[in-house]
Amino acid sequence: MTQQQASAALGVSRPLLVAIEKGTREVRPEELVRLAEIYGKPVNELLRSAAPPVGIGGQFRTALGSSPDADELSRLISRLESLADDYVDLIHRSGGTLPDRYPAVRDIRHLEPEQAAEDLASEERNRLGLGDGPVPDLRETLENDVGLRIFVIPLPSAVAGLFVYIELLGGCVAINAKHPPERRNWTLAHEYAHFLVARHQVEITPVRRAPRAPEIEQFADAFAASFLMPRSGLTRRFHELKRGRGGKLTPAVLVQLAHVYRVSVQATTLRLQDLKLIPAATWNRLSDHNFRARDAARLLGIESPEPTSDELPLHYRVLAAELYAEGEITEGQLAGYFHTDRVGARTLYESLMATRDVAADGSSQVIDLAESPA
Repeated sequence: MTQQQASAALGVSRPLLVAIEKGTREVRPEELVRLAEIYGKPVNELLRSAAPPVGIGGQFRTALGSSPDADELSRLISRLESLADDYVDLIHRSGGTLPDRYPAVRDIRHLEPEQAAEDLASEERNRLGLGDGPVPDLRETLENDVGLRIFVIPLPSAVAGLFVYIELLGGCVAINAKHPPERRNWTLAHEYAHFLVARHQVEITPVRRAPRAPEIEQFADAFAASFLMPRSGLTRRFHELKRGRGGKLTPAVLVQLAHVYRVSVQATTLRLQDLKLIPAATWNRLSDHNFRARDAARLLGIESPEPTSDELPLHYRVLAAELYAEGEITEGQLAGYFHTDRVGARTLYESLMATRDVAADGSSQVIDLAESPA
């Protein structure tokens, strides 16, 4: 829309609209409402105190050219850009800072991908104090201890995740809300690998790899396997489970290991094959016999983890809730930040600003964290 078109729709002269845009003439409330209608934006978005992140969509333009879901992905990338814009505005309103523990970008050129991945995964686990055990909550670790901004949004089924680095927010990851928790964990670790070695390159991660994947993708998959299932811990637990079954390798061993490490049975089996702990064709044989991991887990009494419904990073949600508790934003604005209606916003706010504890008489009680102490 040109300035002439916008000024005509607003019912003012073009010089007057220019003066409003420059800030030399204050906008009137009725003009603000009309501008919001003209531009198809909520009023509060026009009143933002910080500029939105620049060019997330533009950064993905080249990568979208080779994607079969380009139109749908472009729309979803615009959604990610909107969420990032909201995050920046929350930071600006609160006067806070973003948590981050970013290591320097690692150069893995001229290195063998699998070995470079294993070495870096081990270094990162040590840096984050994870030892060699399973990561209880990978999203929480990467958000709080690293400082990635992780969004869970519906993506095309053939796309596992997105990664982009922007100066105002740092590393931003979107993972597919349609995928099961085990796949989301793998995607998170994969995108984390891109963040560590190719921070300023956007990434659209497909579910299925091309037969001859680029070395960076080989590295990212190898990093995900090593980071989620470190060699020493996995080897120890594998042998412990085998001993419990008289030294036999059974599908139950694979299912239990997958549950412990919060990854798929396929990923677990392939990792054990790579470590030469089981025969190389084990997964192919299971597939040929129509092995169903979900059914096997149910028979063993192992419940599949519930997928998180939290679209937004915890830090983002807490910032919005605190601003509302302090009276800095309205309930309508809170709903806008949470991308829900007012009822949903109140429910989410209450869940964030309350905690369960035990009273002196031993009964359960809910403490309102937003309530000022007497």
